[in-house]
Amino acid sequence: MKNKTSIYWFRQDLRLNDNPALTASVKNGTIIPIYILDNYNGKDHKMGEASRLWLHYSLTELNKQLESKLIVVQGNPEDILFDICSKETVKNIFWNRVYEPWGIDRDKKIKENLSKENIEINSFNGSLLWEPWDALKDDGTPYRVFTPFFRRGCMNATAPRRPIPKPEKISYHQIKNFKSCKISDLNLLPTRKWKDDLLTNWDVGEKGAQSRLDEFVEKELNGYKEGRNFPINKNVSRLSPYLHWGEISPNTVWYKVKDREENGIGNSKDNDHFLSEIGWREFSNSLLFHFPKLPRENLQKKFDKFPWRYDKEKLIAWKKGKTGYPIVDAGMRELWSTGYMHNRLRMVVGSFLVKNLLLHWHEGEKWFWNCLLDADLANNSASWQWIAGCGADAAPYFRIFNPITQGLKFDPEGTYIRKFIPEISELPNKYIFNPWEAPKEILEKANIRLGENYPNPLVDLKSSREEALSAFSELKELKI
Repeated sequence: MKNKTSIYWFRQDLRLNDNPALTASVKNGTIIPIYILDNYNGKDHKMGEASRLWLHYSLTELNKQLESKLIVVQGNPEDILFDICSKETVKNIFWNRVYEPWGIDRDKKIKENLSKENIEINSFNGSLLWEPWDALKDDGTPYRVFTPFFRRGCMNATAPRRPIPKPEKISYHQIKNFKSCKISDLNLLPTRKWKDDLLTNWDVGEKGAQSRLDEFVEKELNGYKEGRNFPINKNVSRLSPYLHWGEISPNTVWYKVKDREENGIGNSKDNDHFLSEIGWREFSNSLLFHFPKLPRENLQKKFDKFPWRYDKEKLIAWKKGKTGYPIVDAGMRELWSTGYMHNRLRMVVGSFLVKNLLLHWHEGEKWFWNCLLDADLANNSASWQWIAGCGADAAPYFRIFNPITQGLKFDPEGTYIRKFIPEISELPNKYIFNPWEAPKEILEKANIRLGENYPNPLVDLKSSREEALSAFSELKELKI
């Protein structure tokens, strides 16, 4: 029997299409759509500044789609939901599940306490292709290596559900005697000038997400397998912020590419490789679900003994893109100026932080969490542990990215470097990756004064690499 009214709680599913919980709530009757900014439960993992900026505009777009009926409020969700249920005699709440450990704990508590008041919670999967508890090894334990996780745990499981259309008509229930606020009252926008141009190249919201997917699949997916390694190329999807905020579902992305493949369109290697990258998102979420301390604790416990250093000046130089290594600095400046960083550069700058500077991966994780528009707890934590060598399926300790050879290989013309480090743009290609080796006359001609308008190298690559290898090799002997 239908209930007259239910609450639909938007979380990381800010869309109308392929939203299983929303569709179910609409079929149930009239809805009260609400977004609750939860600054109460997140603790160490409250949103960073870039995420808050994206959220502000995403909520604005969602509210337009909902005919300005979205209720916006901040506080403890349990208190807010119970208050509405009491005043409006609501007995059903619908939501799509979240998978961050603090979110799971919060939702379990809400479900337990509200069920005592005969309020039914209806939860759905709107964020992942496979539930973390379904993609397990034969012995019931979670995978810790990606390839078997994806090929056996996922691809041999039930196929992901097909996307469902948005509800044809949504009937809203107007609540009384409840104080909501404007989106602007959430104070999501950063106070500094940084916010003015961070979203220049992004169309935030569900419509923007669908447009980005269409453009990528139609124009940029061909050549993806190789092209994705070159930061100046357009062979990357740039869907990560949209997926994080649920402005598009992974199911929609999956079948857009899968159907293309089955229709014989494009290169199957490009299609397969992109789908495996969607698989990495699933893998990261599986790791976070099964190892909820992943954001702070080494998955490989022997790394608890690693002799990390703390050097404030070197950390600041890394954050500001002033290490003296152009490909590293370009990546860090891209992050700061755009809220995004190409994946190849994420690996390069991460390796430099933990393996050349020997600074704790926590420092990188925290900086990315604050600066990335696509900051996602599962992806960020798993990726930093991978870079440091202490996570699942991690990069081996002896794999230390050389920023010079990485630049030569993946930015051979120096186009990416010149885009983000204009002060060295006049250098010839021979020295764009290693300005300190340029003859004095070349530096003068390019108007470069090392140590003044562009820094000398922060560390020596050879000696810092040897120090890292020595520290990592000692861990190899530990049996923990």
